[in-house]
Formats: sequence, structure tokens, C-alpha cells
Amino acid sequence: MATITTFHDKICRSPKTELHVHIEGALTPELMFHLAKRNNVKLPYNSADELRAAYSFTNLQSFLDICGVGVSVLITSRDFYDVTMDYIQHAVSDNIVHSELFFDPQLHTHRGIELTTIIDGIERALIEAEQKYNFSSKLIMCFLRHLDEQDALDTFSRALPLFEQYKHRLIGIGLDSTEQNHPPEEFQRLFARAREHHLRVVAHAGEEGPPLYVKQALDILKVERIDHGVRSVEDELLMKRLVDVKIPLTICPLSNIKLKVFDDMKKHSLKQLLDSSVMLTINSDDPAYFGGYLNANYLAVTDAFHLNQNDIYKIIRNGFEASFIEEEKRQLLIKQLDAYWKESP
Repeated sequence: MATITTFHDKICRSPKTELHVHIEGALTPELMFHLAKRNNVKLPYNSADELRAAYSFTNLQSFLDICGVGVSVLITSRDFYDVTMDYIQHAVSDNIVHSELFFDPQLHTHRGIELTTIIDGIERALIEAEQKYNFSSKLIMCFLRHLDEQDALDTFSRALPLFEQYKHRLIGIGLDSTEQNHPPEEFQRLFARAREHHLRVVAHAGEEGPPLYVKQALDILKVERIDHGVRSVEDELLMKRLVDVKIPLTICPLSNIKLKVFDDMKKHSLKQLLDSSVMLTINSDDPAYFGGYLNANYLAVTDAFHLNQNDIYKIIRNGFEASFIEEEKRQLLIKQLDAYWKESP
């Protein structure tokens, strides 16, 4: 047991990246009730404990329904600052040195919240984190696939000045929300426009959706990373392609269990992906809802699959290599990572 504890400690202390985390999913029950009181928003729960007890999700949609309740408290720039800073505190505690955060503007603009309100609050927190913790970060604007492409295109058009204003931070777009009956091909024009503006592109695919959705995200949307992608193991040719082209998957293990993608961590496809040399990374997704921030995800898969130091080092390094960080800084961070794993007991 002592050896396992020491290995756990080494994992927790290691510098890491996080490439798949949603700002809206970092809203803890306690902060939700605090913001509800500040903004005079009535929640359909009487306490943070009662809300947390409702986190018995049966699928992705059941989570999205409760998440929709949560975002109702995010109204002012200060609110977006607070939820971002709360995530940063957890990230720094988990020794994350670079994070690429998702946010969903349509969740807020449909409620009458201005795009500038959202980004200004998030950006203030990220600037403060950089100054206080040397915390590196990028932002990716995600679009909701259960809404039609025209809605996404309209939102993207309104956001274009912000991509220019915040080009140091706001570097790409993504696609999220429920996959069922919403294939990536429905968003071909949106992603083409993003690429025309030299933005990075990623998409959720192969979580609840089939391997076909992963292939569409690669072939039609031409994404650089696949968020989730855990069902790729069902397609042998797709697996070979992921390995040959080094397409990163941003896997979120505890999320996959909480949303019933797998009913047990030992049945997760992560080990099969790892053994097949797919470039996978580990992330927390919506940590306030799924019962664990980044270190908890690493420890869960380490224990479930008896991963060794080489496995964990490889996964952590994948995160740096798959990130959209500037190359000079990437190499510096990898050098620090290598020094840590070489020198730490």
C-alpha cells in the first residue's frame, strides 16, 4: 500500500495539462447557491446538498438538463470570473500548468447575456491566474449541436470581433452537447468558416455517438483533436488511423462512468486505446458534476488498470504535445515535466 500511495503522490504532484474542461461544468453546488442569492435567482432545490443528491445521471441528456439549471445563475461578468477562478484554484491544487477551457456562449446568449460579459469575466480570471500562479491557458468557444447550424453561424459571426480582440487566448472552436441524432456533418459550414479564420478546431465525438461520428469530425469538420472518442475502439480501421495520424483524444474517465458510457471503470476503453498507442489524454470534463477534478481522474484509471509510471508519464506528456500552446513554451514545459519524472522518487 505504501508503494501505491507514493505513486499516487507522484502523479498528483506532476505538472499536467487539461485539454477538456467546461467552464459551466466547473460550477459547484455551493457556488451555484452563492450566485443565485447574489443575483436573486430561484433554484428548484433547497440546498447545495439537495442539488448534489440530484446528480444521479442516466445519460448525457440528464446531465445537460441539470446543467441548464446551473447556468441560470451566471449573469454578470463577475459571475463568470468567479466560476473560472474557482476552477483555477482546483487546477492549481492539482498541479495543472496549462489548461484549455471550453465555454458555451449559446447557453448564455439565449438568456440575453452578452458575449462580452461572458468573455470579460473569464479573461479577468485567467489573467489573474497567469500573474499569480504562472497558470497558462487558452479558450475554446464551443457550439451546441442540439441547436441548428444557423444558430451557431449567427453566434460565430457576432463573436468574430472577440476572436480578434482576445486572439492571445480565444484560439478555437469546438462542438459539444448531446450527440444522439446530431452528427458532426451538420456543422460543416461552421467549421469551414472557423478554419478560414485560422482558428483551431476540435469536436466532441464518439462518446455516446458511434465511431462514424469520429470519422465525420475528422473528414468533414477536419478537427485537430477529438474530445472523448472512447467508442473508437469499435472500429479497427479508425483505430489504425488515430495512431498513424496521431490524432489526440481528450478522454474524461469519471465523466464516462457518471454518464453511463461505461458502467464500471474496469470496462472503460482507455486501456485498449493506450495499449494500441492512441494518443490519449486525461481530463475532468465537468468536474463539479462528475465527482472529480483532474487528479481524481488520473488516480481512478491508475487503480482500475494498474497503470505504471511509463503509462502515466506517456499520458501526461501527450497532454503537452496535444495542446495548442506556443511551441517554445510547450518545449519548456515538457523539459520541466521530464525533469520532474527523472528526479522524483
